[in-house]
Amino acid sequence: MSTTSVWTRRIKRLRRINPRKVAIFVVSLFLFILAIQLLKSGAKVLVPFIREGLAVKNAWNALGFGWLFAYVVLSGSPVAATALTFFDAGAIDRMGTFAMIAGSRFGASFIVLGLGFVYAMRGHERKVSVAMGLLSFLVTYTIYLPALGVGYWLLQSGALDWLHPTAAKSGLGSLMDVVFNPLVGGANATFAAFLPSTWAQMGVFGLGFSVLWYSLNLIDHSLPDMKLKESAFGGMARLLYRPVVTFALGAGITSLTMSVSVSLSLLVPLSARGYIRRENVIPYIMGANITTFVDTLVASLVISNPGAFVVVLVEMVSVAIVSLVILLLAYRPYERAVLRVVEVIGESRRNLAVFLLVIVGIPVALMFVR
Repeated sequence: MSTTSVWTRRIKRLRRINPRKVAIFVVSLFLFILAIQLLKSGAKVLVPFIREGLAVKNAWNALGFGWLFAYVVLSGSPVAATALTFFDAGAIDRMGTFAMIAGSRFGASFIVLGLGFVYAMRGHERKVSVAMGLLSFLVTYTIYLPALGVGYWLLQSGALDWLHPTAAKSGLGSLMDVVFNPLVGGANATFAAFLPSTWAQMGVFGLGFSVLWYSLNLIDHSLPDMKLKESAFGGMARLLYRPVVTFALGAGITSLTMSVSVSLSLLVPLSARGYIRRENVIPYIMGANITTFVDTLVASLVISNPGAFVVVLVEMVSVAIVSLVILLLAYRPYERAVLRVVEVIGESRRNLAVFLLVIVGIPVALMFVR
């Protein structure tokens, strides 16, 4: 291949890059870091409210709190990042932070189920559309529940405590201080000018959460447009029968998008239009549930708390261990069991209603465990 043709191909690739999306992505990263700094600044005032008002006193309470919080905001990533700022402020301990982040993953699956209901209302077959949401729930639950045990052992043993890089140690700390400290200070001063001290700090925290939510939405909008083409998926059909391939695909797409909601939500239209079968997406969901922590890992570096990085890393490692054990040693029985439960839940409205009551009732009950 000549040098001219190589450069021609590179120029064509560059022309396909959308400058607007690149700019949105850069702005979203800036706002993401700013949001974490605002949350850190305002989190300390919420310590009494979390411990006494919400009665988050142990890991079970933190699990339920993260779960319900993700339901409310229809996303797990803001909740996971908020858990790190609570940990940095001393509102919850390492185990509570680990549990709250896990709870955020349980709650985040709700958006896929909700999208399935939307597709059903638009005329697609209800069982097919809702099945993806049920699969997302069940795979997440069945992976994360044993992963909680693995993660508990890893945290108690301190097996990964030696891995604790931070933004400050990597040389980014001073740069972030120069760029973001004036902005955070300005926000604090503005709220303090109109509100009492405690309410001002709560206002800063609320602003931080709003900016975080908005920045994550911007990241979603900065992604390349996903166009569903039958020919493209037809060529991948045989590869999608291999669990290891779909596992890697789910992990890869979620790493790139930094949003499990985006990567899993793609499954609903693909399934509803017949491009992908339910049994092929279970490994995809397993892979996505590991790399969904990429943005939370970045947030732990921004916080510059070594313990925060370790908690997120333990979350990823524990989920990866359980997923790989199932994928390599017991995948077919696991697949049959999950699909059977999905069929039972989805075969009647009564069963689906009971399921919805259970997934709301469990986190509420966890808040009362003492």
